Amino acid sequence: MDLSIVIPLYNEEESLPELIAWIDEELQKLNVSFEVVLVDDGSSDKSWETVLNLKSRFGYLRGIRFRRNYGKSAALNTGFQAAKGDVVITMDADLQDNPGEIPELYRLIRKEGFDLVSGWKKKRRDPLNKTLPSKLFNRTARMVSGIKLHDFNCGLKAYKSEVVKNIEVYGEMHRYIPILAKRAGFANITEKIVNHRERKYGVTKFGMERFLKGFLDLLSVMFISKFGNRPMHLFGALGTLMFLIGFALAIWLGAHKLYCVAHGIEAQLVTDNPFFYIGLVCMILGTQLFVTGFLAELVTRNQPDRNVYSIKEEF
Repeated sequence: MDLSIVIPLYNEEESLPELIAWIDEELQKLNVSFEVVLVDDGSSDKSWETVLNLKSRFGYLRGIRFRRNYGKSAALNTGFQAAKGDVVITMDADLQDNPGEIPELYRLIRKEGFDLVSGWKKKRRDPLNKTLPSKLFNRTARMVSGIKLHDFNCGLKAYKSEVVKNIEVYGEMHRYIPILAKRAGFANITEKIVNHRERKYGVTKFGMERFLKGFLDLLSVMFISKFGNRPMHLFGALGTLMFLIGFALAIWLGAHKLYCVAHGIEAQLVTDNPFFYIGLVCMILGTQLFVTGFLAELVTRNQPDRNVYSIKEEF
């Protein structure tokens, strides 16, 4: 199959008929085989019934329904594993992403050979309480990852199939898929300016807590990118450094005490010197960090599959 469209959705019963009709109009322009994978992230409205009704009109639709709400990252990850197309395009279900961008995104992957094409909502139709934090996060992500994208969090993206099959999206990591792709060895990444539309139905599903989660996940993804498979290199190095600092202080205190005793100089007790406790704490912390690195190495060598989401229905 040539193309898969993966759409995570949560309480989008109003927008789905219009969205699928628009996608169908654009896909019919392409002389390719395609499918649309709808992943219902535990909606509490009639989204799944709407998906079933649409299936009778559009035979290429596939649906996956979670038993409860796991989050956008879980929905995307499950959709990625289910997708059969050589090119995979993701978009949101709220009609803010324009299906008219699909042909060009497909061409950039298929003809230009990019691993990943990320949409850039250069002119956003969102309030300032969303746009300003997003600019801060995007700037930070560019600095720490070295990937020159303006909009990491845009839901409209295109991928080679090998990219989505070799990354794991969990937590709130959907914001940093380009970083995960680069970590997996897919560095041919570019962006395309896309048309961003105002929300037509419903309200946003993301609250203010997404900013804290986004920051924490950025730290996580950068740590995993550099030390995910070799945590001992971080914890072991820090532990060794801390232990050596503490050991050096202990040697200095002992040598100073012996020098004073040998020359008849009155000196305070070693345990009365604050550097004794600083050195002791450094050695204890160094040992703990080293053991943490060792345990982390054991965990990474025995990781179970974390992609366990309870699927209620699928077709």
